Amino acid sequence: MSKLLSISDKPLIIAGPCSVESPDRLNAVVKSIESDPRIGLIRCGVWKPRTRPGGFEGMGEPALQWIAACRQQMATPLPFCCEVARPEHVALCVQYGIDAVWLGARTSVNPFLVGELAEAMRGTHLAVMVKNPITPDISLWIGALERLKQAGIDDLAAIHRGFSTYNNFGYRNNPLWEIPIELRRRMPEVPLLCDPSHIGGRRELVAPLSQMALDLHFDGLIVECHPEPDSALTDSQQQITPNELITLLDNLKPRTHKETGPSDLQRMREQLDVIDAEILRLLSQRMKISKDIGTIKQAHNMPIYQPHRWQQVLDRQMQAARELGLDEEFVRELTEKIHGESLRMQK
Repeated sequence: MSKLLSISDKPLIIAGPCSVESPDRLNAVVKSIESDPRIGLIRCGVWKPRTRPGGFEGMGEPALQWIAACRQQMATPLPFCCEVARPEHVALCVQYGIDAVWLGARTSVNPFLVGELAEAMRGTHLAVMVKNPITPDISLWIGALERLKQAGIDDLAAIHRGFSTYNNFGYRNNPLWEIPIELRRRMPEVPLLCDPSHIGGRRELVAPLSQMALDLHFDGLIVECHPEPDSALTDSQQQITPNELITLLDNLKPRTHKETGPSDLQRMREQLDVIDAEILRLLSQRMKISKDIGTIKQAHNMPIYQPHRWQQVLDRQMQAARELGLDEEFVRELTEKIHGESLRMQK
């Protein structure tokens, strides 16, 4: 049996409404995009866990009935996928012929719940996608994927939807691209998809984030698409129209991902390797000095953390960042991480 989520030369595109709100709106989206050969699956929100009570939480089983009816009207039926958060959701999806499901960020953060869902999916036909946890914890993400593998799910993919951090830097969810890149390194056999809608939180960010994902060798996209985004019951600011989706796909530029490249590219990579080695050597030297400083502080009963000194270091680094043309937020984060490790060494 062929897999819905397998890695291929062409990006897998999943699109559809954040929430199934009515049969008419569902049919309008599907009719607008079903004939585009680039669309591989249609996403439909059936159950919508909200951060706070009182919001629209999805239609539940009636939405599954509308999906089944919509599928029957399609000339060439496409597979449908939706989010599940409870074992009973899985049973209903199987009952109504849903082809794939995904675990949301609020679910993948909970190993107990992931385990229950994995057992509910054991022996089913479902393909399964796992969104990254809300918190930037790659071990939780990997653990969720491993639990599903242990339950016999072999049609499996990961979805990067960004993380909730202290500063999201203008995004709804901080991309922290280094985390999905590391996931790809550790689990190269698992397709990696990007959810630009939830990372950006605004429709004008969906296209550039989609291109960024392809530039980073992601295997596909899952995009929220609605016939009347401004009146959508959920995520109205980040959904795009079917026409905007087609335009986005027309303008995407898939990249070649060869392990080797032109000689000048290889030469520059070698230069980076040398610089990276020197950075690590200097960091090692810095940490040795920090450890010696810690010994002196303890001998003189001095506090490890000294706010005035830390502010001086941070101010100096910010000034250097401006002079060198470096991104100040990046330098701040880097300096904070180095400072935190230095304090740990001093203990």
